[in-house]
Amino acid sequence: MRNHHTVVLFPSLLRLLEVLLGVTYGRAVEYRDYRLQELRGTEPLHGNWGHGKPWFYTDILGDPQEDRSPRNTNREPRATKETARQLGKSAANSKSVKNGNKKKDRNEKGSLKSPNGSNEGFGYYGFGIEECPPLGLENLKIDDFQLHASSIKRYGLGAHRGRLNIQAGLLEDDFFDGGWCAGRNDPLQWFEVDARRLTKFTGVITQGRNSLWSSDWVTSYKVRVSNDSHTWTTIKNGTRDVVFSANSEKELPVLNSLPTPVIGRYIRVSPHSWYPRGCICMRVEILGCPMPDPNNYYHRRNEITTTDKLDFKHHGYKEMRQLMKTVNEMCPDITRIYNIGKSYNGLKLYAIEITDNPGQHEQGEPEFRYTAGSHGNEVLGRELLLLLMQFMCQEYLVGNLRVRHLVEETRIHLLPSVNPDGYEKVFELGSELGGWSLGRWTQDGLDIHHNFPDLNSVLWEAESRKWVSRKVLNHHLPIPEWYYSKNHTVAVETRALISWMEKIPFVLGGNLQGGELVVTFPYDKARSQWKVQEQSPTADDPVFRWLAFSYASTHRLMTDAGRRVCHTEDFAKEEGTINGASWHTAPGSMNDFSYLHTDCFELSMYVGCDKFPHESELAAEWENNRESLLVFMEQVHRGIKGVVRDMQGRGIANGTISVEGINHDIHTAADGDYWRLLNPGEYRVTVRAQGYNPASKVCEVGYDMGATQCDFVLSRTNLSRIKEIMEKFGKRPIKPLQQQVRHRQTQT
Repeated sequence: MRNHHTVVLFPSLLRLLEVLLGVTYGRAVEYRDYRLQELRGTEPLHGNWGHGKPWFYTDILGDPQEDRSPRNTNREPRATKETARQLGKSAANSKSVKNGNKKKDRNEKGSLKSPNGSNEGFGYYGFGIEECPPLGLENLKIDDFQLHASSIKRYGLGAHRGRLNIQAGLLEDDFFDGGWCAGRNDPLQWFEVDARRLTKFTGVITQGRNSLWSSDWVTSYKVRVSNDSHTWTTIKNGTRDVVFSANSEKELPVLNSLPTPVIGRYIRVSPHSWYPRGCICMRVEILGCPMPDPNNYYHRRNEITTTDKLDFKHHGYKEMRQLMKTVNEMCPDITRIYNIGKSYNGLKLYAIEITDNPGQHEQGEPEFRYTAGSHGNEVLGRELLLLLMQFMCQEYLVGNLRVRHLVEETRIHLLPSVNPDGYEKVFELGSELGGWSLGRWTQDGLDIHHNFPDLNSVLWEAESRKWVSRKVLNHHLPIPEWYYSKNHTVAVETRALISWMEKIPFVLGGNLQGGELVVTFPYDKARSQWKVQEQSPTADDPVFRWLAFSYASTHRLMTDAGRRVCHTEDFAKEEGTINGASWHTAPGSMNDFSYLHTDCFELSMYVGCDKFPHESELAAEWENNRESLLVFMEQVHRGIKGVVRDMQGRGIANGTISVEGINHDIHTAADGDYWRLLNPGEYRVTVRAQGYNPASKVCEVGYDMGATQCDFVLSRTNLSRIKEIMEKFGKRPIKPLQQQVRHRQTQT
């Protein structure tokens, strides 16, 4: 067991040695920075901080009041993301925050809670002090040049990697490792953040290094603040330095609030002790409020504002339901709320329909869907859809021509929370303490987005045996019997989605996810059995690439070549898009299933680096994604559309639409209408239906928005007419006309 006095004596002996040798750091002057001050008026926090250990304990010998070590100038870039979550050994007892009507205990996003769901013991919240959001290490508002460290183990473990929830690459190479690691294991190491302006610091959140192979984390640390990065003041409780209890493993975030908020520009986290069999490694987020400074250049340059008057907050399940109801009451003529089923815990999966005639499919009007929250902890997509439904309602009422055209020409479905059970778990803690994976899976531990039947293998085996078009179709592949067997685990949410997808003739869909900035398109599964990354294009690859680019190119950040990557992949080089299997293979995805089992082209939009951004960031994220959300919906009107009728003008259901040169067909809907997404060009289109003669024609797709009308009229085949007559006569042979005449004469 480690001796505490040995630990604290070691740094003191080092400093004594430095004095004897005449070594000094920075300027040996008395601390006189009048702007660096503690905000008084609150009592120091006391009590246990989990596991019977004091929340902070005092270094018996202590450090001198000032640490004058110079700022290290090694500055590195980049970031990755991954983890889990929880609070580890952080937090105590407290009160629940109630919503406006005081009917539900909830946690406002950003009101970080202790493991038991409380706020007490958090100086910036529990004692009436202003609540402060994260500075932005996780969401990249803090850039790489604002992060510094005393030393680094190698470039890939530099200060630029010390961001909360950053993920290491699979190979953990020199460029994309999972945290900051010091070059040496001693108490003189530090991790520094330059806020670039005076900031009221209120707390620190830490994790260990994200790694499959190493176990590295800091178990305690001190915090120092400065205005010039040379003169430092250590956070104290009275006259003694506070040593904050940190992590007990590498993935679970641990929050420590400062006894009283402190104002400064720079903040340092100085490891005091660490896992004995590991190294000094950390991932960090700092909580702080910028002080008023109207002349601050960085603030003005990076500020994003919105003029939309929307509800920019996080919504629990009941609040989400209430918001949808409010939208429906504001726009009753164009909206309808319904549910597609229930979650494992019995929460209804609510959707809202937005169209000029809600409640029914209209012939010639395409069906579009957005879904979000299949991973419950990827919350940004959920909030974007709630904002989108508010926006469309408001803009429709004020006469926005673009929105009115969308509503009147499209049947739009928004399903904001596919996995409400998972969301409720992470919502109770908030993003910074939810880690990377809490709430991702369903209550019974399944990943909804990858819980669909693997129809890729069925198609590819049929292609290898040359069965396609003879024994196996290239579209509308049936769900295998094994998928419904008792031994196969299918989430109730997945079954509800499949039923929904089969019931409505969707043409285009997007599922919003988080943790990256990229749009992925099918196939998501690699063709080669043992490859984890491989280009796997569909027959409609050019169309999918355009659809992906339509979203990415109109997003404020996805195609920005100058932006910092979220984790390990620079998707801006690929114009913000990538084939799913080329990124990482994933069998049984919603995208692949939608393409092979239905007529809907489905893509995944990863809408932000931070899966669960702080509430204060929602307005900026809305501005980042608003235009993309609208543009992608408009793509449902690209290609050809029409109605397939018989000679009497009746619509023919379940007809097959084939495009020459594209080995993937679609079907007509119940009214005989169809929509085929295509890029500009001329196409020979053939329509077939059982009992009818096929018909072909050339259809031209232009560059202007709006699908080309391409209708078909089919005539009955002789065989189908004979069968119809036989059915009419009970399948009895029809006697020749002469025999019928003789028979009548005999009877008379």
